[in-house]
Amino acid sequence: MIQITPFIAIDESELKEEFVLSSGPGGQRVNKVATAVKLYFDALRSPSLPEDVRGRLIRLAGRRINEDGVIIIDARRFRSQERNRQDARDRLADLIRKAAESPKPRRKTHPTAASATRRLEHKRRRGEIKQTRRTPSKGSDE
Repeated sequence: MIQITPFIAIDESELKEEFVLSSGPGGQRVNKVATAVKLYFDALRSPSLPEDVRGRLIRLAGRRINEDGVIIIDARRFRSQERNRQDARDRLADLIRKAAESPKPRRKTHPTAASATRRLEHKRRRGEIKQTRRTPSKGSDE
């Protein structure tokens, strides 16, 4: 069990890990050991996620989620497989934690009378500036 929040925990059986060859530094063993980790989590069908968190998670995942609703996290930051594995799990937990925060409801506001006056005064001044830039028409100088 991976504890995300006090109310959300994900069973390890819901995660699928795939180890692949990683690019970057590694010395003599660079092309021999699969240290990069691809972590798969089926967000669409996970019984551990509440419905509202699932919706926010799918929106937050962006390009990390495929058309089947599976979140894919690619971790290749470290040289060891175990550290990359932990990094992928931490990144998934952070993403779910962020989705678990319910958004603050927006309160409608009205502009103050002073701000409306300032806006209109600014528009009038800009209009005057633009008016002075115009080339004079032929009938106005006579």
